Amino acid sequence: MLVQNVSMRKHVVVYKKLPESELAKLRQSFDITLFDFIDDSNRETFLDAIKMAHGLIGASVKFTGEMLSKAECLEAISTISVGYDTFDVRWLTEHGILLTNTPDVLTETVADTIFALILATARRVVELAEFVKAGRWKRSIDQSLYGTDVHSKKLGILGMGRIGTALTRRARLGFNMEIFYFNRRPNPEVESRFGARHCAFEEVLSLPDFICLVLPLSKETERIIGATEFAKMKQGAIFINGSRGRVVDQAALIQSLESGHLGGAGLDVFEKEPLPADSPLLKMPNVVALPHIGSATHETRLAMVRCAVDNLIEVLSGRPSKNAVNPEAIKNRFHAEQS
Repeated sequence: MLVQNVSMRKHVVVYKKLPESELAKLRQSFDITLFDFIDDSNRETFLDAIKMAHGLIGASVKFTGEMLSKAECLEAISTISVGYDTFDVRWLTEHGILLTNTPDVLTETVADTIFALILATARRVVELAEFVKAGRWKRSIDQSLYGTDVHSKKLGILGMGRIGTALTRRARLGFNMEIFYFNRRPNPEVESRFGARHCAFEEVLSLPDFICLVLPLSKETERIIGATEFAKMKQGAIFINGSRGRVVDQAALIQSLESGHLGGAGLDVFEKEPLPADSPLLKMPNVVALPHIGSATHETRLAMVRCAVDNLIEVLSGRPSKNAVNPEAIKNRFHAEQS
């Protein structure tokens, strides 16, 4: 941990290891307290540090109002992620603390990962790669090892924001797939450009051969896919989750796979991460399990850090940020300062 104290400068707590080039940008304007990570060994020190912070930047730490209640100087938090389910956004807004995220920069990379899961699961890529590595390839494979086609199949997408749109483009233009989607509001772009159909939730579950989940995690979406929803899916359908693990009832997913109702699953996220080594999912050859790598490329992770750093500099310098999650927090802070 490095602490620099210079009077009259705002104080920023960094709670993730950042490239030196980005730390240098922060140091030009702010005093820095740096944590490369947060765990039980330094959590109390971290909580003590944020009491005097004007800004926080990092990822993968769950914040509650209780944790931040003594951070009386705090103006902004810049999360190095597009998701913000680890924050109590309502509490932040009420207390005039602006939260920013990093949309756009990871859209294409996450869509790549999700489509990789579709292909890997349908064509049994991981299973058959291990088959070869184990020295079991002695002759031409028979139909017991055949996969299923992806091109010209039906794809259901639950959630049609930036990532859903990027996924639709890949599926329609690259694989001639027929797209069905559920979203709170219709998305005219995917309908006009790609012929996607906005459907009721139940239709998107029951019609497609592949179902991709890209909904954000919220109180409304937590465990939105459970036993009832899996039962409505087509026999042999392949389920893909590239959003958040807690949007799915994982026990119900396991049961649907064990019963043979689902044909397979491609999963980048889980209810508990890291996924326990004794999870039944790891024993299923028709499951492709990844360690939450949706945006994990060198290029995209660096772009996310740069975006988050720029977000924080903008806000603490009194400039508006286009990536504000709760812009109404600014008004609450202004009223608090005037009272």
